[in-house]
Amino acid sequence: MSGKSTSFIDNLGKVYAYYTGGFVTFTIVLAILEQMGVPNKIIGYAFIFLTIGVYALIGVLSRTAEVSEYYVAGRVVPAFYNGMATGADWMSAASFIGMAGTLYMLGYDGLAFVLGWTGGYVLVAILLAPYLRKFGQFTVPDFLGARYGGNVARTMGVIVLITASFAYVVAQIFGVGIIASRFLGISFELAVFVGLAGILVCSMLGGMRAVTWTQVAQYIILITAYLIPVVWMSVKLTGIPIPQLMYGQALAKITALEPALGIAKGHVAAFSNAKGQFDMLAAVNFFLLIGCLMIGTASLPHILMRYFTTPSVKQARQSVGWSLFFIFLLYFTAPSYAAFAKLEVYQNVVGLGIDQLPQWVKAWGQVGLVGACDAANAAESFAMCKGVVGNADGVLQLAEFKIHPDAIVLATPEIAGLPYVVAGLVAAGGLAAALSTADGLLLAIANALSHDVYYRMIDPKADTKKRLIASRVLLICVAIVAAYVASLKPSTILSMVAWAFSIAASGLFPALVMGVWWKRTTNVGAVAGMIVGFGVCLYYLITTQFYGAPLWFGIKNISCGAFGIPAAFLVTYVVSLMTPAPSQEMQDFIDSIRVPKGDVVLADASQGIDK
Repeated sequence: MSGKSTSFIDNLGKVYAYYTGGFVTFTIVLAILEQMGVPNKIIGYAFIFLTIGVYALIGVLSRTAEVSEYYVAGRVVPAFYNGMATGADWMSAASFIGMAGTLYMLGYDGLAFVLGWTGGYVLVAILLAPYLRKFGQFTVPDFLGARYGGNVARTMGVIVLITASFAYVVAQIFGVGIIASRFLGISFELAVFVGLAGILVCSMLGGMRAVTWTQVAQYIILITAYLIPVVWMSVKLTGIPIPQLMYGQALAKITALEPALGIAKGHVAAFSNAKGQFDMLAAVNFFLLIGCLMIGTASLPHILMRYFTTPSVKQARQSVGWSLFFIFLLYFTAPSYAAFAKLEVYQNVVGLGIDQLPQWVKAWGQVGLVGACDAANAAESFAMCKGVVGNADGVLQLAEFKIHPDAIVLATPEIAGLPYVVAGLVAAGGLAAALSTADGLLLAIANALSHDVYYRMIDPKADTKKRLIASRVLLICVAIVAAYVASLKPSTILSMVAWAFSIAASGLFPALVMGVWWKRTTNVGAVAGMIVGFGVCLYYLITTQFYGAPLWFGIKNISCGAFGIPAAFLVTYVVSLMTPAPSQEMQDFIDSIRVPKGDVVLADASQGIDK
């Protein structure tokens, strides 16, 4: 480690304290400018372009031509900051933008995402993170190649990684497009490519090192932006600035208002149908979704890569703990966001005359995420109003108000009548969440192609310059394709993310876990399990989502991993028993990585890696 790097690590607290103070000052200045009459559009532009500019600056300052720092940040990231970076990497547009919206729309059923995504880190901490770190590899395909001895397992890992990560990154760019479109006043199709520029600068120049320090900065912004509006609304409603404990009052008021709004039954118990009867299939789908999200969390390559960056195995474990804490801050707050937003809609939007609707309804309607669908309303042409029949009485009824789940968090400051600077702050936070995850995903894809395919299989003698050029070129190509797919609006953010989890879980989790915990797992068994699990999951997803095939046993395709995961485990186990056991050297090495202490590296597997 260089003296310069050591000095930077020692001063991380001061660096990010100054950064946080600067951001708070910037926000206060914009709030003052808003009161002085500066147009909202200027404030929106300032938030988005300044934050992207800061991320780009970090990318430039962290640029590197060293392979070890491009792939794993030099393995010098302290556990606290690695946990913060992992939190930003993890809390994507789905968490920041989609989580509260799903709870708003689904109620109890939306809790499956909270439980699955947080519970998954228990699996990461117990089953994988410290042991993958002891393998001393750069990427998940690297681990597969080392553990299963060859390029077949590595290639299959690359295929699964790219498929899952691509679905995930499309969702992030989709979120960037929503934010940029609304706050910059440009078309969604153009907005996805504008946001892409900010993603590419920090990930392309500095690789994992730049992405790591950028994600720490992005976490500070996203968690600040997420908490301020809901704390404000909690004070407004209850007088107490702890929304996580006070949103019960909002739920009580919602329940009291629902009969007058035509919701005769109000809230029904979890897993109940419209008649209030227990619905076994709903319960099965709920718990299967939790399982797929948990296992998917422990399989996502861009998350597992983070634990290759810590200085030691001990700090890999500590990183998981810090990750959970930083994620908890947002997830524990999401239900209160949903409750306060719904109460604001019920009290201050529904029942207004069409000509009295606030400006935000029209603004978000133009983005295609809100619809005021009364037949007397000029807004009935909004995309959200397709198929809705209004009664033309000039008054907005609850059934005529449509809001997309992806708009809840971003629109809540405007719904609640908060100053526009708060809306801009939330936009900056959503952008930080989407960009941080997109950075990690694109880097995972590019690294898999350049390191695991190009360097490991095509040109093992490639020098550092060739490897970094290959990674950067591939990163740009993948990013452009992902932006194009996102511009087509293939589905909701949450659906695309859930598909990515099931794909990763089906294709990678059995091979990773059995590779660590069952030393009898063979090369052929692991590869066969990956192919079958990945194939079953993808087949079920594609046929049911795009070709109208019936659901198997009524299981929704958002949980397509429910079929792929058990299939992969079963095939891996059976085929491993039918094929010769791994070498004694490999079995001894597997035993050694499960020892709590030490930093073991498989010499043959790490051959050619710059340490």
